[in-house]
Amino acid sequence: MRKILITSVSVLMLAACQPSGTDTSAPTVTVSAEQIAQNDKAMDAFFESKFNEAVMRSPMGQTYLGIRDTPDYGKWDDASEANDAKELQISKDTLAEMRDKFDPKALSPDRALSYRMMEEQLQDEIDGYKWRDHGYSFNQMFGPHSGIPAMLINQHIVSNEAHAEAYISRINGIPTYLGEIVKRTDKRAQMGIQPPAFVYDLLLSDVGNLLKGAPFDDGPDHSLLADFKKKVNKLEISQARKDELIEQAEVALIANFKPSYIALQDSLSEQAKTATTDDGAWKLPDGEAYYKHRLKQMTTTDMSADEIHNLGLSETARIHDEMREIMKTVGFDGTLQEFFVYMRNDPEGKFTYPNTAEGKQQYLDEAVRLIDVMETRLDDVFITKPKARMIVKAVEPFREKTAGKAFYSRPAPDGSAPGTYYANLYDTSQMPTYQMEALAYHEGIPGHHMQIAIAQELEGIPKFRKFGGYTAYSEGWGLYSEFLPKEMGFYQDPYSDFGRLAMELWRAGRLVVDTGLHDKKWSREKAIDWLTENTPNPQGDIDKAIERYIVMPGQATAYKIGMLKILELREDAKAELGDKFDIREYHDVVLASGPVPLNILEERVEAWVESKKG
Repeated sequence: MRKILITSVSVLMLAACQPSGTDTSAPTVTVSAEQIAQNDKAMDAFFESKFNEAVMRSPMGQTYLGIRDTPDYGKWDDASEANDAKELQISKDTLAEMRDKFDPKALSPDRALSYRMMEEQLQDEIDGYKWRDHGYSFNQMFGPHSGIPAMLINQHIVSNEAHAEAYISRINGIPTYLGEIVKRTDKRAQMGIQPPAFVYDLLLSDVGNLLKGAPFDDGPDHSLLADFKKKVNKLEISQARKDELIEQAEVALIANFKPSYIALQDSLSEQAKTATTDDGAWKLPDGEAYYKHRLKQMTTTDMSADEIHNLGLSETARIHDEMREIMKTVGFDGTLQEFFVYMRNDPEGKFTYPNTAEGKQQYLDEAVRLIDVMETRLDDVFITKPKARMIVKAVEPFREKTAGKAFYSRPAPDGSAPGTYYANLYDTSQMPTYQMEALAYHEGIPGHHMQIAIAQELEGIPKFRKFGGYTAYSEGWGLYSEFLPKEMGFYQDPYSDFGRLAMELWRAGRLVVDTGLHDKKWSREKAIDWLTENTPNPQGDIDKAIERYIVMPGQATAYKIGMLKILELREDAKAELGDKFDIREYHDVVLASGPVPLNILEERVEAWVESKKG
């Protein structure tokens, strides 16, 4: 999930779409090399200026990129409908300007590819504007209610007094920012666009937790106050000034944070009265078309819901067969479903750490060890490696109850913040040890940390590509990164290898239940029953996952589709090249241009194969 990205920066974080038909083949012979070089230089300047303009319209985007010493450091983004319309017009104007100024046939292949990608992304934003109200701004997985404290704690660096004042300014700015989003969701609810009833109980619990702690009551410090104190106390300023800043933060929390979150509580409580038990996107206005849009956006393919559903069923059957082989290896006498129950219930207590502070630290320590060992083997399969460091961290208490089981947060480009693999240790029984290896590889190395850190460290490609994202590409790489270590000799413990298969099975099952929920009108309960029967995951894991898929239509389909494409292209390249195939070079082709739609990835791999043949 997501992924922490700067959603308001229109060019930075646009969704993927299919090729628009722009011809980006090599320049025509009538264009001189000198002219191509001049055009490339102008194209680079255009990309840079548009990216920077977009970032400078987004105070939050600046913070995520490590830009702190500006007047915007104490501000939030403009969340109004008027600003959405303004951004739409900017996208239209940018697209028209680019088409007017540049001919992709007169650019080098690399610049022509960037032209094509920006053209597609801008067009996708323009076409997707009509769906701007269809998402659930507040849900149990993400939203400004949790995003506000998460950004302040994890992204708002305080290295001087001005940064501390900016932190306080952001707390004071919450009524406008959060209030605008609340107003928009109230309007959406009147349009029949709101999450199912079960979501509201989870949301209200989260919001209630964010209203606990000092200075709101006599409990331990609120997460924001504790974070602010920790950051301010590290500054080299007088104690009197530190005390003054902390007092100002407390006043801001009481005067602006608290009433804003109470207003959010009131809004959610009112919306809950009209919520239904219908779970799928089909219930929304033009829901069928919206879900089709989401599938294309998430997978970067034209696969239909039926095709995705059937792919999920066939992959589930294949993985079940591989699991039966592991059952034989460990000597389990029973059916696959009985083995699932055994693994899920863990009657011998050998697959979980204690749900204590010590047990949670043990989990984190083992995750670090797994990643450290993998780092020693990277040269075997990679040429390019990330410079940014990475840490493993438990999900913060204020969001651990409803957050996903694991996720990754990108490093700050200036090195001020590391990449972070978050493990949700709210209940260690939901984080079985047999899945630890695959999870660490997916979120850390060689998974998201390598892919995302390498992308933003690349030279010679525009920033909108470095910091952009395509779910099928990034999550496809994450899932591929669970499989690759198997080929490298990892997963020596058969239970750990079962955990790898269990996580792959989980992503295959997503194809089935996501399309079941949103296209075939499955209920939440039917989807839960399907995963319970077909996967070994703990029941709480299953319940939470289905609830996630409900509020994020289509997103869960990207993982398996992306992984299968990366594997398919690799095996095709092996067949074509034979002894000339080098997996290190293949991985460089996949990673060294930053995130791309799957069709463009296929073109790049095919071009590499042809170059190797010569």
